[in-house]
Amino acid sequence: MKDNIEEALELLYEFEEDGKPLTEELLGQQYPELVDDLPDMIAGGLARKTDDGAISLTPSGRVEATQVVRLHRLAERLLEDVLDMNRDASEEQACRFEHCLSNEVAESICTLLGHPRTCPHGKPIPPGECCNAERRGFEPIAVSLAELPCGQDARVLYISTQRHERLDRLAAMGILPGSQIRLHQRVPSYVVQVGETTLAIDEAVARDIFVRRCNNQNSPRQIPRGRRRFRWRGGRTQ
Repeated sequence: MKDNIEEALELLYEFEEDGKPLTEELLGQQYPELVDDLPDMIAGGLARKTDDGAISLTPSGRVEATQVVRLHRLAERLLEDVLDMNRDASEEQACRFEHCLSNEVAESICTLLGHPRTCPHGKPIPPGECCNAERRGFEPIAVSLAELPCGQDARVLYISTQRHERLDRLAAMGILPGSQIRLHQRVPSYVVQVGETTLAIDEAVARDIFVRRCNNQNSPRQIPRGRRRFRWRGGRTQ
């Protein structure tokens, strides 16, 4: 499949994902480089035009588009979380990766990253067979905080939640991408250290926080006395 057709499929997918109609006129105004590929997409059964001029994906086109979007968003996660590329650079490279990654490679990347549910922009990553089967061919780079061994230092990669209030509260506590974190205990709640602050969070919150283990794994240690300690149950601190 030509790169331009894959770009057009991705564009149609994102417009439908956002609930916005894409017309041929709008395509010509904002994405003129894709106009010439529209007849081929329609002839190939990937897209169709309605009477009001809107362009939409056919069922087979949506299957193809879903895979392109999955490859792109997984590539973004790989480039930002593993290779530490900045947002602009990762977006540009992800556009290239989506055209050359095979489905098999995508499954391996997804497993390596711990089957992320969202891209760095917060958009959902369409699941693949590896997500449904939860295959673990090797140890993933990204794991949820709930899976981290006690006493292990880690760096927060991303927070997999669409609840803005949860994101805001975690950010206020210092738990955000790039933060260093250490898990001290799991029972009766998850107790973590972020900088000089010790926090207690629920398991549901811990499972939304994805981290990458640091190389220096130290043995568990006691929580230092005198440090400020919070307890958060999903929406409040004490």
